[in-house]
Amino acid sequence: MNKNQQRGMTLVYTGNGKGKTTSAVGLAVRAAGHDFNVKIYQFIKSPDRTYGEQRGLKKLGIDMVQLGIGFTWTKTPEEHRDALKKGWPEAKEAIMSGEYDVIILDEINNALAIDSFPVDDVLPLEDVIKTIKERPVHVHLVLTGRDAHPKIKEQADLVSVVEPEKHYYDEGIPAIKGIEF
Repeated sequence: MNKNQQRGMTLVYTGNGKGKTTSAVGLAVRAAGHDFNVKIYQFIKSPDRTYGEQRGLKKLGIDMVQLGIGFTWTKTPEEHRDALKKGWPEAKEAIMSGEYDVIILDEINNALAIDSFPVDDVLPLEDVIKTIKERPVHVHLVLTGRDAHPKIKEQADLVSVVEPEKHYYDEGIPAIKGIEF
């Protein structure tokens, strides 16, 4: 069976532990190794920064696009809402185009879970669910981030919950280049 005859899966990586994006990036590398066309959209990270995974994936021909503007406490709610309002249609268009075999929506769960300001009118949960259901049959979707909505989990073929047992952050060690970013 070739890649275009398979039914696309929906995978969700969620939880409070480290490794959700890292797992999705590993999946992207594996898919690229099988000549799949892969695209990654990051819903929180800002294009104003450079990320190690972005640099590495570029070498493999995988495009990673930052749609966000950083952590929710670094900008105003209006700035975040504007980024989501512009970003979701771009990601949705790529999904629905059928051009990609694998699309990763990194940190979309975080964006959908924002409760400090309204987001449903700019990133509607029901539209995300409708897109999951109505995407071209061969497209695999990966949704990452903490606090995956129960309705998103319900649509998934796989849900992996990453939970911390021990982390060096707890010992005061800051984020490490090449490991966290």
